[in-house]
Amino acid sequence: MKLIHQINIAFAVSLVLVLSVTAVLIHYVLLDHFIGAQRADMKSIGTAMTATLAQGAIKNDTTKDDTLSGLATSVTVSPSNLSVQAIVSDKGGNIVSGSVLPVTGTSKPMAMRSEVSESAKLQAIWAGADTGYLVEVSNIPQGTLTLLTPMSKIKAIEQALLGRLLLVFCVGGVLMFLLSLLITQRLIKPLMRLNAELKKVKGRHFSDVKLIKAGGEIGSVANTVYEMAGELKRFNQVQKQFFQNASHELKTPLMSISGYAEGIRDGIFEGDSMHKGLDIIVSESGRLKNIVTEMTLLAKLDSEEDIFNPVDVCVKDLLNETIERMNPLLVKKGLTLHTDYDEKESLIIHADRDKLLQALLNVVSNATRYARHHIYIHAVMNKDRIEMYISDDGEGISEDLLPFLFHRFVKGKDGESGLGLAISRAIVERCGGYITADNRTEGGAKISLGFPSHMTS
Repeated sequence: MKLIHQINIAFAVSLVLVLSVTAVLIHYVLLDHFIGAQRADMKSIGTAMTATLAQGAIKNDTTKDDTLSGLATSVTVSPSNLSVQAIVSDKGGNIVSGSVLPVTGTSKPMAMRSEVSESAKLQAIWAGADTGYLVEVSNIPQGTLTLLTPMSKIKAIEQALLGRLLLVFCVGGVLMFLLSLLITQRLIKPLMRLNAELKKVKGRHFSDVKLIKAGGEIGSVANTVYEMAGELKRFNQVQKQFFQNASHELKTPLMSISGYAEGIRDGIFEGDSMHKGLDIIVSESGRLKNIVTEMTLLAKLDSEEDIFNPVDVCVKDLLNETIERMNPLLVKKGLTLHTDYDEKESLIIHADRDKLLQALLNVVSNATRYARHHIYIHAVMNKDRIEMYISDDGEGISEDLLPFLFHRFVKGKDGESGLGLAISRAIVERCGGYITADNRTEGGAKISLGFPSHMTS
């Protein structure tokens, strides 16, 4: 069953249950309210009639029969509430004025028996044996005043009002259900469209994924799916480019090794040519080994967690070791490396020391290929981050190459495998930092690295 149907059925069932419970509660609340209101009315009527009868008793200073006759005449006036029956009885329980109304609906069968006297009926009502009436009893000088209201009349009024309320509830329930259908349709429709876009992602049709416009959390999810499709598309393209470049980079040394090996085997190269060919085979084998090693390291940095062992690393010690490692190459090329950092300032990074050293060596080694005379390393604490800048006085980086400088197998005119800076970026990002490239205004390239500072006690 579709989600939209499940939601509609669940809402309809919930609505019916709520309206049913509400109707039952309103039924009892209305009935209780009407009974209470009627009791209050009967009490006020009884009080007024008792006062009137008391005054009549004072004026009638005659015989007992004359008194009862005058009392009967006094109570023939109907109460203000026509649903109330007034009965006056003497002290012996005999009815002087009024009669017990026939009981219908919920009244007891004993109230319908014609052979039972009016007095017996009244006695039964007083005793609570007949629940078909609301009763208000007041003592008067001449006897007892009893006010009766049939429950059937109260229930008839309550049922009529309840019926109208139920009609209103039903109309409101239908309107609410129709409104819920509209709201559900508006909520579920983007999800259905989003499901269609996710199926495109599943089928690897990343270019066909469209942005679903919706509000709230659904809109956020739709935007995330769209961005994910873009990232997957870019990653897919990078992967294809990676394999193309990797095959090219591996193919070149393999062709050299294969060509010279076959030439030596067939006797084409002899003497010095053979030794030269063997040197090229050794050189290309080393180059091939380095490419495979770097590719393996990149794969591990992308997928393995245990390859990275972070510790507290002192930036000053790291820079000093970088200089020592690079010093032979600097002397060979006649380059001068300048470092600038505050000796008194504590610069600590939480990272894998060996991996971070390799990242710095790759960046500085890259700078030695393009620098004319000088390379500069500057380390500074900027708020809660440690920033390092490695720059040179060379020609700088071409604008076309800048956006892709840290991609795999992207290299400049004098580059080697095109994996060094990609490895540096992977290491720096695993350390929680960033690495960017730019050109200096005075000329030359500048690589910027930033890391979160790790304060130690």
